[in-house]
Amino acid sequence: MSGKELMFTPVSLGSIELKNRLVMAPLTRMRAIAGHVPNPLAKTYYAQRASAGLIITEATQISQLGMGYPATPGIYSPAQTAAWKEIVEAVHAKGGAIVAQLWHVGRISHSSLHPEQGLPVAPSAIAPTGKVYTASWGLEAFETPRAMELSEIPSLIQDYVHAAKQAKLAGFDGVE
Repeated sequence: MSGKELMFTPVSLGSIELKNRLVMAPLTRMRAIAGHVPNPLAKTYYAQRASAGLIITEATQISQLGMGYPATPGIYSPAQTAAWKEIVEAVHAKGGAIVAQLWHVGRISHSSLHPEQGLPVAPSAIAPTGKVYTASWGLEAFETPRAMELSEIPSLIQDYVHAAKQAKLAGFDGVE
């Protein structure tokens, strides 16, 4: 069997049956609407790509504090989960498989993206070099993050657990 023929043969990825071996990599689209809800156009975007064996969604924050760029979607509120559910149903209707890429960007964030939570959190208070898109869509130097306390780690883990549960409610085939 040639490489091209093999690429189009079904394969199992854990419990997910893929119709081919093509995987659509995540792409940060920065098109979410108010409340960090996936834009209704995302339903069309992902459904158009359902012929891939597997779609990995754009990075989806697990909490407001996990946000790294403006207009990126989350999966921690009922409205976000409902929007993702419509997207997943559209992909499944076309025979596709889709997993949610969950993220928390840590120090690569900016306080303008989560003003109520303040500075980004990270393992240590070391600022990255470079610039970040802020809530006003301008580039600014990275801030020095706040070092996360050991007592905060269980809450961060719980944010991932909550996001994974929301992904399951939305019907995703899995999470990354």
